[in-house]
Amino acid sequence: MKIDFIVNGKKVELDTNPTRRLLDVLREDLGLLGIKEGCGEGECGACAVLLDDKLVHSCLVPLANARGKEILTIEGLKNTEAYRIIQDAFLDAGSVQCGFCTPGFVMSTYALLKNNPDPKEEDIKKAISGNLCRCTGYQMIIDAIKLAAKRGEKLWKA
Repeated sequence: MKIDFIVNGKKVELDTNPTRRLLDVLREDLGLLGIKEGCGEGECGACAVLLDDKLVHSCLVPLANARGKEILTIEGLKNTEAYRIIQDAFLDAGSVQCGFCTPGFVMSTYALLKNNPDPKEEDIKKAISGNLCRCTGYQMIIDAIKLAAKRGEKLWKA
């Protein structure tokens, strides 16, 4: 079945099984390896992408649900000012170690700040609740998100 959608600003049309997971299509067919399969159950956030500006776990999304929609992955975000602000904040706050979870946290941070440029700590905790980190600890990640909100204040509120 032919399915068309937009990934990182580029139109894509695939003839494939519509029940395939979006995660698998993005990685295997399109070579977007920034998202990963961690748990395969939507609990870890390693496969987080934006689907029509809504943060989703791509391991839970059948490709058919992407028909006609716009998908943003970490690769699409990486050449933006928003990405640089978030990345620098994560580095400066010491919230990156092994890096496996980082793309998911970055996507969650972007989705949060895009919709809530001045989040309270509870908002941040809720926004990252679908992400797991086994190395760093969540307080440094929360601190990084606060730092990104402050540094990108003009960008987020534009």
